[in-house]
Amino acid sequence: MGFVLRRVTGRVDRRTELAADVRRGFTAVPKWLPSKWFYDDRGSELFERITELPEYYLTRAETELLERHAGEILAATRPTELVELGSGSSTKTRLLLEALRRLGTGRRYAALDVSEGALEGAGAALAADHPWLEVEGFVGDLRHDLRRVPRRGRRLVVFLGSTIGNLSPDERPEFFSAIRAGLEPDDAFLLGVDLVKEVATMIAAYDDAEGVSAEFNRNVLRVVNRELDGDLPVEDFAHVTRWVPEVSAMAQSLRATRPIRARIAALDLEVTFAEGEELHTEWSCKFTREGLGAELAEAGLHVAGWWEDGCGGFALALARPAG
Repeated sequence: MGFVLRRVTGRVDRRTELAADVRRGFTAVPKWLPSKWFYDDRGSELFERITELPEYYLTRAETELLERHAGEILAATRPTELVELGSGSSTKTRLLLEALRRLGTGRRYAALDVSEGALEGAGAALAADHPWLEVEGFVGDLRHDLRRVPRRGRRLVVFLGSTIGNLSPDERPEFFSAIRAGLEPDDAFLLGVDLVKEVATMIAAYDDAEGVSAEFNRNVLRVVNRELDGDLPVEDFAHVTRWVPEVSAMAQSLRATRPIRARIAALDLEVTFAEGEELHTEWSCKFTREGLGAELAEAGLHVAGWWEDGCGGFALALARPAG
């Protein structure tokens, strides 16, 4: 049926949003940037490489769960359409689509992602490999633009990879409320979540021996340099990851390896880093069943299904509108 790409967030709006985030984050104490700015085309490519690394257990665990339970999940939800928050480039998406084909309740797949390049590549491949499927890509913000994706019927919204962990505890209530607002009574929300486990295992997943995670982290500085005419010396920042038990999260940052003075020309902003000063770039929060269930309940969702891998380290949660 082919592939159609649409934009629900304009390029100008995203650049303006980046500029505002850089001005706020680079003048804050401590400095920070939202992790969503990792994901330009290059960042999306690097993340796909991360998912294939031996240390990054999340992808393998979630894939194994979907291999075992995709049919059960689709039978329980009987969607007319599958709507994914993300580009749909992974094997996991294909497992759900094959389950949808076998079930026969629908033939539409829509993906929402910030990266136009990732959507184009994944969408074209899915359309070529699944000629029975109507494939649409929507360039937009995962947190705000779900309601802008046109509806064709009963919907299963999918958010895999424990990407939900990139939102801090303070940010997740708004996100879950936006998901709930985009669901009708017969819809469902499938969420992949990484669970709390041994600290050493979690640290290795975000600081691989090959250095791909470090390059992914530093890519946010390349985005700033390219989009806002900056001259940040990317290679003079070291990748740092640590466990922060107070928020049940792995924290990623970039540490200046020497005193740095840089300019963001588009903002007329001078930026300085002392040697050892860090720029916070990402939370990767970890969950428990009880804690996640409470967060979903606050947003008007209830957990209708729960599947864990054999090690109890990763889970798929199926949520439905409460009431």
